[in-house]
Amino acid sequence: MCFGVRDALRKTQQVAAAEPVTVLGQLVHNPEVSEQLQALGVREGRLEEVGQSATRQVVITAHGAADVQRKAWSEAGHAVVDTTCPLVKKAHGALGRLVEAGYFPVVVGKKNHVEVRGLTGDFPGAVVIETLADLDDLPLSGSLGVVSQTTQPLAWVERVVACIRERRPHGEVRFIDTVCQPTKDRQEALEGLCQRSEVVIVVGGHNSNNTRELVTKAASLGAIAYHVERASELEARWFDGVTDVGVTAGTSTLDETVDAVVARLRSMAAARTAAPLRAQPLLR
Repeated sequence: MCFGVRDALRKTQQVAAAEPVTVLGQLVHNPEVSEQLQALGVREGRLEEVGQSATRQVVITAHGAADVQRKAWSEAGHAVVDTTCPLVKKAHGALGRLVEAGYFPVVVGKKNHVEVRGLTGDFPGAVVIETLADLDDLPLSGSLGVVSQTTQPLAWVERVVACIRERRPHGEVRFIDTVCQPTKDRQEALEGLCQRSEVVIVVGGHNSNNTRELVTKAASLGAIAYHVERASELEARWFDGVTDVGVTAGTSTLDETVDAVVARLRSMAAARTAAPLRAQPLLR
């Protein structure tokens, strides 16, 4: 679990121990984390429904929010606890500086992802590039300032920026790399893992963008990739005739969840009469 997610969880737990609290969205995209918070009495609300919280304390999730949203909740009489990941804050700051310098705001990422909605919330005219077809939405003139959702694959972001520059050979395009280091580290380590693994198990929430990107990358590297949220989702048939299995996880996956997946893989291997299955944990 990356430091931003870990700190957001710890801060929310501390607040919940003192008084009732509502998280404005899903603190992190991991169902087991959500279950832990529910057990502590933490409620879940919607960031967009300003003032519609039964608790005084409300939590901005690790994915962040627009400044206008924080202000609205504060003005509605709520105490706002901000658990935004520092690396997401860095992306907000980069986009803000670009706009202040006169650049038109462009964000590479998933249009409906909460982090991207937060990035563009203070700049409603911003263009979000999710596919190359979205390049048609860019203004025909003026300077462009480009940042990225923190969990996008860097190679994809760089490809988008190259396409933008190709389309605008005489216009200024300034790119600030805001892909977070934990995402880069996992993507890079996955390349080595796929070289020595027939099957790769990716552990994390099904609605976690960085986890899904790991699944996509593993498949593109030639491995058979399976995405699971819990150890109980592993199926023995996936490993028929397989001797080498790699394990990686998204940035919001609990350590104990990864441990449980590896333990179940070893248990499956021990129960087989064929060659032993060697589970290779990654990024532990």
